[in-house]
Amino acid sequence: MANVLDDSEIRRVLVVMAHPDDVDFGSAGTVATWTDGGLEVVYLMVTDGDAGGFDDGVTRARMAALRRAEQEAAAAVVGVRDVRYLGYPDGRVEATLDLRRDIARVIRQVRPDRVLAPSPDRDYARISPSHPDHRAVGSAALDAVYPDARNPYAFPELLADEGLEAWTVREVWLTGGPNADHHVDVTDVFDRKIEALRAHASQTAHLGDGLPEMISGWLGANAGLAGFPPGRLAEAFQVVPTA
Repeated sequence: MANVLDDSEIRRVLVVMAHPDDVDFGSAGTVATWTDGGLEVVYLMVTDGDAGGFDDGVTRARMAALRRAEQEAAAAVVGVRDVRYLGYPDGRVEATLDLRRDIARVIRQVRPDRVLAPSPDRDYARISPSHPDHRAVGSAALDAVYPDARNPYAFPELLADEGLEAWTVREVWLTGGPNADHHVDVTDVFDRKIEALRAHASQTAHLGDGLPEMISGWLGANAGLAGFPPGRLAEAFQVVPTA
């Protein structure tokens, strides 16, 4: 079992994801429990998801605009109003110094106690969460948390030019990786998770009525691994203490 900060010790959470819909597939239920409990949650999407979707007639520029709108609608379902984008090209994300600086900038702006990001580790048992963009964003986000955002000498231009003081994130939650050690019961907010996923119509409409069954299968398996009672649903994370 992970050593996890109690939500009463948390005021603000920054969610850093590669694409619109990543947070909703992996963590929308957990986000709903956070906002219901009074935590402020901010989303940062590294790309606009312009390489996603199933309609060949939609241009990449149009897809980017569509997916931004879908993410904002999905965020509202789970109580998130602040959604930000970095505009990196979908499918070509690398854990560069530029990306680390851009994430560190937002950490210093938002000043979160907790950061939620994709795992940088490949899951060989279930490959779909291990998209290269996910792993690159997870790696860059962890580096932005430690050491970049907390070190006043890292990216000094953030302080000198933008007035952004160093900030220490207290813990990171990783989603989609092979080493989950913490589970959140999302049974009571499952309908909102599905509503958030349906807001990503360009990505989920083709699943039709099968979407809830697919998601509940994943979450039921998580709950079983966590030892929750039969019929419960859970999202899975690896928690990394960073303070």
